[in-house]
Amino acid sequence: MKKRFIALLTIALSGLGSVNAQSGDCATMAALAYDDAKAKNYEAAYPALTKVKEECPKYSLATYQYLERALEYKIENAEQGDKKELVEELIDVWETRLELYPTKTSKGKIYSDIALLKFDNKIGDKNEQYMAFDKAYIEDKDNFKSPKGLYAYFDLMAEMQDEGEKTLQDVFDNYDRVFAKIEEEENEAAENLAPLLKKQEDGEALTSKEEKQIKYAEINLANYSKVKEAINAKLGARADCENLIPLYKKDFEAKKSDVAWLKNANARLSAKDCTEDPLFIQVSEALHKLEPSAKSAYSLGQLAESEGNSSKALQYYNQAAELETNTSDKAKIYYRIANNYKDKGSFGQARNFYNKALQAKPSLGSAYLQIASMYAQSANNCGEDAFNKRAVYWLAADYASKAARVDPSIASNANQAAAAYKGRAPQKSDVFQSSKNAGDPISIGCWIGETVRIPNL
Repeated sequence: MKKRFIALLTIALSGLGSVNAQSGDCATMAALAYDDAKAKNYEAAYPALTKVKEECPKYSLATYQYLERALEYKIENAEQGDKKELVEELIDVWETRLELYPTKTSKGKIYSDIALLKFDNKIGDKNEQYMAFDKAYIEDKDNFKSPKGLYAYFDLMAEMQDEGEKTLQDVFDNYDRVFAKIEEEENEAAENLAPLLKKQEDGEALTSKEEKQIKYAEINLANYSKVKEAINAKLGARADCENLIPLYKKDFEAKKSDVAWLKNANARLSAKDCTEDPLFIQVSEALHKLEPSAKSAYSLGQLAESEGNSSKALQYYNQAAELETNTSDKAKIYYRIANNYKDKGSFGQARNFYNKALQAKPSLGSAYLQIASMYAQSANNCGEDAFNKRAVYWLAADYASKAARVDPSIASNANQAAAAYKGRAPQKSDVFQSSKNAGDPISIGCWIGETVRIPNL
């Protein structure tokens, strides 16, 4: 109480001669309200904050920040029938904040928060809820980052298609935009994570801020991975070749000169590997003739590969990679090229393309896992003696562990692989007998050409 009195006295004294009576009243009301909010005494803070908002709407951004917390507390603890009015009040708080403090408020976050609040509390019908998310995406896609919000955005579209209110093409269009947004956020998280993991791997001390950044990035990657898995499950049989081929076959003759339609059909058929039906050949060739592009070249590569012509497939895939501007799609092409080289036993070439895929998409953990696999397969050929040959498995384990860190969707398999590789690497007794020490570098020869350090065992 003494502390609050001193704070109020200070505010009152500092206001003399510089603010009018009304602003002094605002400062006094706000100080009392903020004090309760800081102490998380939201029942007491709520009416006081509401009064500040009504009588002194432009006094401080803090009014809206504290009022948001107070209302979220009240919504969480309210009976189901009493929530709607509080939800609508919170929406008004967010909209007023955006109106009065636009430069200090993320439009995309506010709109997606509003949409998610409506979705969670079943306010409005499915289309109204969907349009709220659509507004967040259209108005400020960059700041529409909520994993749950992105899932709800797609889920509502799929539900409406099930009810006959939307078409299958509507679902595909929404899926494409949501999936692309998720991959964009994954890439950003992985790019932020990469230098910190490198620093950690090199044994450098991390600041508390950097440790929090690693934790935050890994949480984000895990959440986005779960959302991708969920929307793919929701898409389910809708995207099977059995549905796609009839959908596009019925319109092909009428649309075969429509580049936009051909691109859409080609991308969807290609993504699901619906390459054996004649429709895929027709769509791919028509598109490549009208507008040669990364997508059409990639599709022709798939055709050549399905026919067993690997050299022609690689030619088309390389052309596709050069033409592609979307980083996620470019990574997919490089990954496919790398797999072709790996299948041929050309491990050096394969690694080059896996690394190109990772440059385009740092969250592509499967590329790290494939490199780990190639290293493990080469262990017997890449060392001067038995100890150095087995040391290759440490390097393979490092790559597998990195795969788990950047891509939670494969973390289980990647961690199992890392454990298996460590089991094949030199053990503590082997290190002791070799007269080597933890931290000593081991140069790996042949096509690998890397150095691995003996870990602490």
